[in-house]
Amino acid sequence: MSGENLTRLEAIERAENIAVESYQVDLDLLRGADVFGATTTVTFSATPGYSTFIDAITSSVHSVTLNGVEHDPAQVSDGTRIQLDNLDAHNTLTVVAEAKYTNTGEGLHRFVDPVDGEVYLYTQFEVPDSRRMFAVFEQPDLKATFQFTVTAPEKWEVTSNQPTPAPVKHSNGSATWSFAPTPRISSYITALVAGPYDVVRSELTSADGRVIPLGVFCRKSLSEYMDADYVFEKTRQGFEYFESKFDYAYPFDKYDQLFVPEFNAGAMENAGCVTFTEAYVFRSKVTDAIRERRVVTILHELAHMWFGDLVTMRWWNDLWLNESFAEYASTLATAEATEWHEAWTTFAVMEKSWAYRQDQLPSTHPIVADIPDLDAVRVNFDGITYAKGGSVLKQLGAWVGQEQFLAGVGQYFKKHAYGNTELKDLLVELEATSGRDLTTWSKLWLETAGVNTLRPALTTDADGIITAFSIEQTAPADWPTIRPHRMAIGFYYLNQGKLVRDHRVELDVDGVSTEVQELVGLTRPNLILINDDDLAYAKIRLDEASLRVAIANLKDIEDPLARSLVWGSVWDSTRDAETAGRDFIDLVLGNIATETESTVVRTVLGQLLLVASSYVDPATREAQTVRVADALWTLANDAEAGSDNQFQFLRSFAALASTVEHLAHVKELRDGKINLGGLDIDTDLGWELLISLAAGGHATEADIDEYLGEDNTATGAQSAAHAKAALPSLAQKQTAWNSVWVEDDKPNLIVRATGLGFNKAQDLAVLEPFVKQYFDSIEKIWANRSYAIAEELVESYYPAPLANEALAQATRDYLAKNNPPAPLRRLIVENLAGTERTLAAQARDKQG
Repeated sequence: MSGENLTRLEAIERAENIAVESYQVDLDLLRGADVFGATTTVTFSATPGYSTFIDAITSSVHSVTLNGVEHDPAQVSDGTRIQLDNLDAHNTLTVVAEAKYTNTGEGLHRFVDPVDGEVYLYTQFEVPDSRRMFAVFEQPDLKATFQFTVTAPEKWEVTSNQPTPAPVKHSNGSATWSFAPTPRISSYITALVAGPYDVVRSELTSADGRVIPLGVFCRKSLSEYMDADYVFEKTRQGFEYFESKFDYAYPFDKYDQLFVPEFNAGAMENAGCVTFTEAYVFRSKVTDAIRERRVVTILHELAHMWFGDLVTMRWWNDLWLNESFAEYASTLATAEATEWHEAWTTFAVMEKSWAYRQDQLPSTHPIVADIPDLDAVRVNFDGITYAKGGSVLKQLGAWVGQEQFLAGVGQYFKKHAYGNTELKDLLVELEATSGRDLTTWSKLWLETAGVNTLRPALTTDADGIITAFSIEQTAPADWPTIRPHRMAIGFYYLNQGKLVRDHRVELDVDGVSTEVQELVGLTRPNLILINDDDLAYAKIRLDEASLRVAIANLKDIEDPLARSLVWGSVWDSTRDAETAGRDFIDLVLGNIATETESTVVRTVLGQLLLVASSYVDPATREAQTVRVADALWTLANDAEAGSDNQFQFLRSFAALASTVEHLAHVKELRDGKINLGGLDIDTDLGWELLISLAAGGHATEADIDEYLGEDNTATGAQSAAHAKAALPSLAQKQTAWNSVWVEDDKPNLIVRATGLGFNKAQDLAVLEPFVKQYFDSIEKIWANRSYAIAEELVESYYPAPLANEALAQATRDYLAKNNPPAPLRRLIVENLAGTERTLAAQARDKQG
């Protein structure tokens, strides 16, 4: 990554001195498996005499011509930047170069399908990787038009931001596609997807009467699993909802959604050409949680067409404006325009949990972050930028009024269409439509970091009548801001086997203590739930009596949002070492069987496995993991046949299985000797069971290769890498480690899958030798690998399951003795914070 950074100061200076008009990019995709040709012609104006550079990460540069004068590429190009000196008022630059395909999910990614040998390409440019395909002024505020001409095999589908033109065919079996220029957009949302993709086409009529062509694409070998009609249905619902609520018609000429291989993220909002992970093409049974997540993701990317693509942040410190808005808008649309009406429950248990976790790390930051350079933004796609920002926008919508909020957003789109903005530009419009001054709100919520904790404090008399009630608010020492919160308090009483809310009060909470006089004189309920209905962004606590009632009776609360808030409260207090891990286990095992919300089940089961394996007293860890696995096996057997809960209980059981008896169940299930009624052991579940057997020492490398022979697909290869890395011996772990830390040819998702298996160890001692290897290697990795791969290695291979003081001290020693680049230091500090939190949770559980 050395030499590829761009600072905010460089970007500001460049934007003050140049304005880009257009790019013409000619791409030759016929040059083999390693490189492609890219000829870029840029027209731009400049301050006369100004010198700057254009970004271009290249394999080779053949010629650089500026205003008719040829320059020696060896003199002006270093492989990352091309120097441009003594510019005219109006300039034309042509760069003829070759660039490399990647297998890291950055730039122009090349994938060969193991099923049929077909080649598939797609681009991923956010944050700074369009420069890996063509020469470009790589910053979001230098918008321009982009005209792509692509030469490729004539049998391919070639897709970009504009509608695909009829190709001109050549005698050698190739063809050339000449796309029309885009509107003025930022370089990071340009796109190219090419290959023999299978495509289903449709159309819709936009609010302004235009017919918008629609396309859904995936690889040929996955086409039988692509439910395009459902994707089109959600897309139409999203178009209708957003065009109505934003009072602004869809701003581009077509809308393609492409499910592409080896994608690093969930999706990317390229203008009119959205790319998605292939994990959303369901070749095997998936949970309802994943089905809902796909809908939210579809609507998240669609919302970006307005917020992010039509109007774009000036610099990356306002990345949150893009992502937080898309989080909020997509959840709103999912709840109001689709069948997934409990989307805000999902948001509470998933997104807000992510936000609270991120906001308690030493690396937390204000929503409006300080982003001095590209390296800083690349580690900032986090729970603050997405989930906390989305939570705060939800609060803002409630505070100013949702109708007024959306009206302000509509005015913002109209005023700044195809331009760049900063936070103040949005606030001006929201103040105009709501009549509220948002200066103080912005300072408290957007410009300071940290999450507050709210807890009830009350006294009662001998008859259980409340004599005093208050909400106590605290803030972390490093971020001591006490904030105002609009919130509700719910009183829940046990009544005929149900835990029913019988009283609710909504109020403003501010300061360190807020008296709630309305509750004085009432009978103390069985359970007190503060932040009922999830109006506030804050950690909440149950009082001790309410916690005991929740452990015994959480399942008896009928409202799924209220249940999710209790689940989240107890989880958060367990992470904070206020509640013993064994109490969290009791809560889950006693109440999860009848939970109706799939994402809640998925999230809580993940937390359960972490608590059982890491947060309990190490002296009881083995007994607790056996206890939990036994209970999950019983839950799977007792659940409704074929149900989502049964599926999730079984998968969690397999992930935790450790005893001879557990592994025998796994093997018998996989071999078909026993069955759980209604649950098919399909290909992907077969892999999960095989990974369980591999980790338990009940499967061999040969077994894995045999199953890969039956499933010779990209997903199969990733699962096989996961399984082999899970094999239990030190030699097998070392082989897995070397395959990605020493060798550097593995594609991104193989690196990720290997990490999942590597850190799966029943005998934790097998991970101890890798502590030194990890710290001896990370700076070399950071310097020599692409960002996507380096981040994956640093995060996924940290031996967190050791969860002991020796690991924490080794991490502290590394930080004390070394001076790694700031983004790498941040990742290591976050790893250490996770270990220290685990140690505190273990100590709390040991107290009983």
